[in-house]
Amino acid sequence: MKSHPLGLGISFILFHLHLVCAIKVPQDPTIERDLYQPPTITKESEKNYIVDPRDNIVIACEATGNPYPTFLWTRNGKFYNVAKDPKVTFRRRTGSLVIDIYGGGRPEDYEGEYQCFARNRHGTALSNKILLQVSRSPLWPKENLDPVVVNEGASLILQCNPPPSLPPPVIFWMSSSMEPIVQNRRVSQGLNGDLYFSNVLREDAQTDYSCNARSHFTHTIQQKNAYTLKVLTTRGVPERTPTFLLPTGTSSTKLVLRDEDLLLECIASGVPTPEIMWYKKGGELPSLKLKFENFNKTLRISRVSEEDSGEYFCQASNRMGSIRHTISVRVKAAPFWLDRPKDLILAPGENGRLVCRANGNPKPTIQWMLNGEPISVTEPNPNFEVAGDTIIFREVQSGNSAVFQCNASNAHGYLLANAFINILDVPSRVLGPRNQLIRVIEYNRTQLDCPFFGSPIPTLRWFKNGQGSNLDGGNYRVHENGTLEISVVRKEDQGKYTCVATNILGNAENTVRLEVKEPTRIIKGPEDQIARRGTSVRLDCRVRSDPTLRLTVIWMKDDSQLYISSRMKKEDDALIIFGVAEKDQGAYTCVAKTELDQDFAKAYLTIQETSTSPTSRLTSVQRDKPDPPMDLELTDLAERSVRLTWTPGDDNNSPITGFIIQFEEDRFQPGTWYNLASVPGNVNSALLRLSPYVNYQFRVLALNDLGSSMPSPSSERYQTNGAPPEVNPSEIRGAGTRKDNMEITWAPLNSTQAYGPNLRYIVKWRQRHTGEPWSNVTVWTNKHVVWNTPVYTPYEIRVQAENEFGRSPEPGTVIGYSGEDLPSQPKNFRFSEPNREVIFLDWSPPEHPNGNLTGYSVRFQAFNGSRFARPMVEILSPNQTKYTITRTDPISRYRISLSARTQVGGGEIVTVDTPLKQDEAYTKNQVDIATQGWFIGLMCAVALLVLILLIVCFIKRSRGGKYPVREKKEVALGPEDQKDDDGSFDYSDEDNKPLQGSQTSIDGTIKQQESDDSLVDYGEGGEGQFNEDGSFIGQYTVKKDKDETEGNESSEATSPVNAIYSLA
Repeated sequence: MKSHPLGLGISFILFHLHLVCAIKVPQDPTIERDLYQPPTITKESEKNYIVDPRDNIVIACEATGNPYPTFLWTRNGKFYNVAKDPKVTFRRRTGSLVIDIYGGGRPEDYEGEYQCFARNRHGTALSNKILLQVSRSPLWPKENLDPVVVNEGASLILQCNPPPSLPPPVIFWMSSSMEPIVQNRRVSQGLNGDLYFSNVLREDAQTDYSCNARSHFTHTIQQKNAYTLKVLTTRGVPERTPTFLLPTGTSSTKLVLRDEDLLLECIASGVPTPEIMWYKKGGELPSLKLKFENFNKTLRISRVSEEDSGEYFCQASNRMGSIRHTISVRVKAAPFWLDRPKDLILAPGENGRLVCRANGNPKPTIQWMLNGEPISVTEPNPNFEVAGDTIIFREVQSGNSAVFQCNASNAHGYLLANAFINILDVPSRVLGPRNQLIRVIEYNRTQLDCPFFGSPIPTLRWFKNGQGSNLDGGNYRVHENGTLEISVVRKEDQGKYTCVATNILGNAENTVRLEVKEPTRIIKGPEDQIARRGTSVRLDCRVRSDPTLRLTVIWMKDDSQLYISSRMKKEDDALIIFGVAEKDQGAYTCVAKTELDQDFAKAYLTIQETSTSPTSRLTSVQRDKPDPPMDLELTDLAERSVRLTWTPGDDNNSPITGFIIQFEEDRFQPGTWYNLASVPGNVNSALLRLSPYVNYQFRVLALNDLGSSMPSPSSERYQTNGAPPEVNPSEIRGAGTRKDNMEITWAPLNSTQAYGPNLRYIVKWRQRHTGEPWSNVTVWTNKHVVWNTPVYTPYEIRVQAENEFGRSPEPGTVIGYSGEDLPSQPKNFRFSEPNREVIFLDWSPPEHPNGNLTGYSVRFQAFNGSRFARPMVEILSPNQTKYTITRTDPISRYRISLSARTQVGGGEIVTVDTPLKQDEAYTKNQVDIATQGWFIGLMCAVALLVLILLIVCFIKRSRGGKYPVREKKEVALGPEDQKDDDGSFDYSDEDNKPLQGSQTSIDGTIKQQESDDSLVDYGEGGEGQFNEDGSFIGQYTVKKDKDETEGNESSEATSPVNAIYSLA
């Protein structure tokens, strides 16, 4: 098979591209649903998993993949048959194991090392090895402690020695009456839990000393029998040079792992109590991550690195002398990632590689596995080869999809990473909304999005108005994600833009229409004015904007929206204030805005008193707001308070009624002033309560009946010391923004609540009622998103504040919910028809509501055979599980559909049809025959035949009229008998019989007989009338005179009957 040169070039280019980045599958439901994917582990328990023996044990293992993977477990390296243990089940829709301790399981029986395998036909992914251990809190052994006898001034160590617990307990010292032991430079607790006295005083015997251990899970406290001190006093306590109680000797070593906290401790005895100082040989202590604890006896360096190795020494000194202890610190490292392997998506025939680089001390070894098996034991594959920490793929084929595992390990730990290679063959697709309309203000920057996907990676090009060359360069820039950026939009940029994604399997395109709008500008704004009280003021605001955009103009006064009162009039281009007063003084801002942009203009209005006569000016007193206070001074400086003193300014003939004290801090919101306190107008100082870790600056405003003064000059700054936060965040909320996440938000602490630097939040969450351990993360914002959550599951949430001085008190628990999804179909959907008028429906809520139900949707539609009526839809409340349908007729069947709804939308639909009734079948057959073609044709023929018969009958009836004629009478009538009793005539000459109603003239023409009863003859007068069927009814009389005088002369009038004859 010959390779095309172009194809080789493309493969070469793509190979080098894939060394940098692989194909990314976008998070688009249509893409994710259609593409297959090997498994990926999304959630697993921690490696060292210590559980509470009182709760059910959940060993987490969740994964994604298409098709959805199956799960199996190993325990202590052997296959673990979950089905054989009735106490162990899989959690629904996951591979997590649930061990039923509530049902009688012994937690100790399930300790061991577990590993999860997620598998589908495209590969197998592995979890870490999870060491499951049960928490233990053994009781303190009973012991009788003799009183401790010690000389005043001597050093003393009270040992705690708690029994071994898992995890280690929290140690603290109290008296037997549960009063805390006050600790200071002289008396303090060491890291090992022992209580150290640098020197004993006689008052130390006034209490006893008990070591307490609080367990991690149960929070129960065990108390050791108390020590009782007996202090032997002397006339004078001799002073002595320091000696170290901990550590012993002059030097020691300390091993710490990278990214852990380094804790160095030095506790010394001596009289007077020694001070401890810390140094590092050959360098300075790392101040950015350094913290002194336990009255300088403990040095903490957070997240140590190799640079923190070296020799540290602590120096204990008092006025009698000093000693030094050297601690040699060595930093080792468990494996850590330099280049973690990433999932790789390739098209058939492409090249790529997986890279797994890790470092540590000692350097870790790298081992590759394929679908959970060492590569060395798998069948050779010519499409990839292992080169140390890299796997190189060449000309991959469709069957090469798999999951590779990289294990990096040394003496201090291991790392395990899964990375799949997925071989996809996908034509180009353009994602996102179609035919978008983008509106942008001229001269602004804009972006036209065109997300795309395909395998091989498509190339993307942009065109304007369907013609021209590819848009890239100059004012245009195409990003890797397909977005076209226009740096400065001009009018000529308006038009239709088309993006075209192309790969060897096909093309796809989308269109974006760009409309460029004129910017909104205030062409004449308000100007600063000085007006006299009682006059009118006009503030201009003339705006020019794009006519296709909706323009809104609002007015602000002193940065707050202005209420348009009855004294004001807002015009299109101005604000008019009638009869201005002192309260109208201030800064006015005109804000003109559209849905795309805005502009504003600002002016200051000053109100002056009206002019008075010379006489009144001499006698009147000018009143005004007070002058600002002066000479601010800070005294009585304390940890949480300070006294502020000031000198009031001139009251301007209006007594000062009060003072407002404001503060500003320069760390969180510099330049913003807040009210701190207010005092009456007859005092000029105030004791201010302060918060920790705030760099305060104060100012004072004076008040009188006319308003407030300008602020005073600012005081000098006063810095308070830091402390742990005393409150936790409020307004904690957990809610899903997607079906697989939960967004945790809260109101952050303000500047006076932070109490220290590096304010952060410890966010904890776990599924409610599962007993699983808390997951936690530390964030510096006020939001955290938890991903890969089950649908609409309750979570317990805690958010705790922490700064460099410590943590706030334990927070309360808030219940939140992960994201909702479409519900399953309602259960037990039934209907009944008690009569021909109504249909009763009832049902039960869905088995899996997948959210907070917002209601039910009932859709019903009458139908008869193939004819359907207009469907009706009813939306019901979520607590309604019954509904009655009123029939429109008693015969039709009904098709009824029911679905439950959440905020996401309507869920699965259940549909039923009401049964067919007997009389309905008869009606159905009738309707069906009437619509058949042959039946319609037959009916048309019958109608035509009936019409013909009606015409013939009409003609025959018209010829005979109401005159019965004897066509075949055997007896000949004489001339006197030719007139019948009813006035009609009968002609018996069969041989030469003219047409009825006519006779033959001398010239052989046929003339109408006078005896033909024309309508003229019988229609005169009021005796003639018509019957209901239209026939003429009358009293027929023979007009003899007329017969005798006229004889056989023709009549000039032609009767309607003869007209019909002529037609016949």
